[in-house]
Amino acid sequence: MTDSKIAVALVSGGLDSFVSAASARADGYRLLALSVDYNQRHHVELAAARRIAHALGAERHIVLPLDLSQFGGSALTADIAVPKTGVEEGGIPVTYVPARNTIFLSLALGWAEASGARDLYIGVNALDYSGYPDCRPEFIQEFEKLAELATKAGVEGEPFRIRSPLQYMTKADIVREGMRLGLDLGLSWSCYDPAPGGLHCGLCDSCRLRSKGFEEAGVPDPTRYAETPR
Repeated sequence: MTDSKIAVALVSGGLDSFVSAASARADGYRLLALSVDYNQRHHVELAAARRIAHALGAERHIVLPLDLSQFGGSALTADIAVPKTGVEEGGIPVTYVPARNTIFLSLALGWAEASGARDLYIGVNALDYSGYPDCRPEFIQEFEKLAELATKAGVEGEPFRIRSPLQYMTKADIVREGMRLGLDLGLSWSCYDPAPGGLHCGLCDSCRLRSKGFEEAGVPDPTRYAETPR
């Protein structure tokens, strides 16, 4: 049965997914939080995902094991160095995980259909991001169409809505929105290549974008970096 008051939110443990899931709560939904343990280099993000799911009062939080390191093809899932020389301009960086958001949304869609939810939240962003093709609005629109074609609910006239509330926000906008929602953004984790002692490395793309977002938002950055982002 459809439950219009429940949403499935993808919660990676990062800043964007935190604010996206909090937006679902602010929109009046009860939360089912889904995280994927894909044997990522930054496995520490799953501890952040657990903190976030608890802080947002998720009714259930599933951490689903799916070892994408068996496929490899990414600096996050294979023995490939994470770039530390600055945010890459143009092209798709080696931190792109092949088809990751397609895989994750498919898992979220399965849980949504099983639970009766028809709304899925994902923290993709098309402005301040690393150039991943599966963060674009066109991808979200087409996945929504796929969900209608590929599910019993969709065929029977109960379409799914893929909510991407951060789609057109800058990282500074996302920080400001998190503050507006009253979130402790220090609960989140962004670094792709964690440094010893539980520190963000400060030099990977994700650290630099995170630091830039707090700086441009005029909000103190609660993140502990091994090296100051520049």
